[in-house]
Amino acid sequence: MTSPLPEAQPRPRAVVPSCHGDGGGEIPGDGRPVVALVGNPNVGKSSLFNAVTGARRSVGNWAGTSVEVGTGSWRVGDREVGVVDLPGAYSLDPLSPDEELTRDLLVRRDPAERPDVVVVVVSAADLPRTLYLACQVLEEPLRVVLAVTMGDVAERRGIELDAERLAAELGVPVVPLDARRGRVEGLAQAVADALVVGPVVASPASPVESPVESPAESPAESAAETADVESPDVESPDVELAAADERFARVARAVEVATRRTGPARTNWSDQVDRIVTHPVGGPAVFLAVMWVVFQLTTRVAAPIQGVLDSFVSGPVSTGARGLLGAVGLGRSWAEGLIVNGLIAGVGMLLTFAPLMTIMFALLAALEDSGYLARAAVVTDRMMRALGLPGRAFLPLIVGFGCNVPAISATRVLPDARQRLLTVLLVPYTSCSARLTVYVLVASSFFGSRAGDVVFGMYVLSIVLVLVGGLLLRSTLLRGIAHEDLVLDLPRYQLPIPRLLAAVTWMRLSAFLRTAGGIIVTTIVIVWVLSTVQVGDSPTSEPVQNPVQNSAYGRLATAAAPVFAPAGFGDWHATGALIVGFVAKEAVVSSWAQTYATIQPDDVTRPGHLGEHLREDFERSSGGHVVPAVLAFLVFLLGYTPCVATVAAQRREVGGRWTAVGVGVQFALAWVVAVAVFQLGRLIA
Repeated sequence: MTSPLPEAQPRPRAVVPSCHGDGGGEIPGDGRPVVALVGNPNVGKSSLFNAVTGARRSVGNWAGTSVEVGTGSWRVGDREVGVVDLPGAYSLDPLSPDEELTRDLLVRRDPAERPDVVVVVVSAADLPRTLYLACQVLEEPLRVVLAVTMGDVAERRGIELDAERLAAELGVPVVPLDARRGRVEGLAQAVADALVVGPVVASPASPVESPVESPAESPAESAAETADVESPDVESPDVELAAADERFARVARAVEVATRRTGPARTNWSDQVDRIVTHPVGGPAVFLAVMWVVFQLTTRVAAPIQGVLDSFVSGPVSTGARGLLGAVGLGRSWAEGLIVNGLIAGVGMLLTFAPLMTIMFALLAALEDSGYLARAAVVTDRMMRALGLPGRAFLPLIVGFGCNVPAISATRVLPDARQRLLTVLLVPYTSCSARLTVYVLVASSFFGSRAGDVVFGMYVLSIVLVLVGGLLLRSTLLRGIAHEDLVLDLPRYQLPIPRLLAAVTWMRLSAFLRTAGGIIVTTIVIVWVLSTVQVGDSPTSEPVQNPVQNSAYGRLATAAAPVFAPAGFGDWHATGALIVGFVAKEAVVSSWAQTYATIQPDDVTRPGHLGEHLREDFERSSGGHVVPAVLAFLVFLLGYTPCVATVAAQRREVGGRWTAVGVGVQFALAWVVAVAVFQLGRLIA
């Protein structure tokens, strides 16, 4: 039977600084008890958050995933409590902004503003390492419950944990659980019981009580003796070191009392695999092979599904909309142009890419949950350090391949301000999922069955641009950034759980559709209005084949076209799409659909009207050198000015001046590379 929770008293509202910037998350101030989840990176804390709240939060199987505060609700007995998922921290001695956030909430806040219960998540497979943070939390006036994960991994390593003995040794409830499979029974009862009693305050670590066998070698006594003659500045570090010694000793006692070796560890095949996937030569080869398979599956499997969806949008949906508009007297009017050729064409094209994004997100989620992406971090880190880039920057950069905005927020895992600045400026070079829709359409229109290879090449080039951009910035504007090795806990290999894969995939897909859908609808309306406003005669001496070219949109795009003539795509359709792409990269496709007044072909591997229009324009603008012009366009799309949301995120993190510098450098580098690709390509072809 669940213990009744005490009547909650009104509590002050404590603002938790969000890693997305000002405004952040807030500890609920509605009278509900608040439970905070705390633990080292990669112990399953975010999985536990999802299990108890039902939230669809990202669960990445590498250290540093939780770089922002997550909040949710949890039903405990007959009451609802608020849950706060704090960033991963190795200790309460902060070395990065995310650890600073955790310390601030648990230690520096007024007791009335601290969480009612702190659930410290530790790993049974790495108890000596993960218990140190727990010991620090136990020194604070907090109600604490210890949640132990990864018992199956400990068992395979020949380690048996006695939860009751661990609870007796530490003086707090200990609950074993398996959050990945939703097995969190017992935790709600432990939290309910903790809320009934007052805060449990363990004796703080004392430097004079450090249990060391040889008094002559005791660091604690040495610190105490030194403190008598040293200045206060020297005394303080000595006391802190002695307190740390006491915590390590406490951890050692707890591990000795609560665990026992049941037998030899099973054959560690993980180490055998790691010798290959993290090898200086074999590791990069495996990484490229894995990414190639991902993009091949994405493009080839999604194509037939896209064809079915596109036929539905361009057929029954468009026909039905025209019929309804005709029935109410709006047939062949501006309303039909906006709704059918604008909204339905643009949004419909976005929806046809939903299968492609679903496959991509599912495959990447599988790589995350399996533990492979952490190994990819090790492989990429070697390459980055060889070129002088900060090693830990890999984590936010890999997030950037999903979306640049959260990746910029994720730079808060970096402790050095100049490293954060450099990484914020490099994140837009990572090819976000929004660009993928354009890659697939263009590659399918011009390269047919080789589309997957072209898309794969764009992602390889994205990594190259990150490295080149980093070298340019480090050698010019950001000299003197200190080198830093990557410190990363390699998670165990594991079979991805379908339920988790489905949840993560749906979370990312729905977020993409919500964000992209809103931006695209707004962009479509703006482009439609600009394309219907006629500005005068044709801006060129050539006859106008498309009335849109004579509109405000067409005049703006035509004026910008000469800038891109050296890159082989100085056509107003292409430049107009790039201008729209500044709002959102996925809107490039919808702008083409509007200006060409057509729909994406039923089968992207056999381009129809839209593909034909693109080929005709690239043929004309490139002087017959279509392939190098198309490649130059894709290169520029990859590297040029990021979307508005990314620019706003950069400005929030590093200020307007550095954001302007980054945008300028990015545009110039993209233009130079695109021109080089076209000019060299037409000479070779």
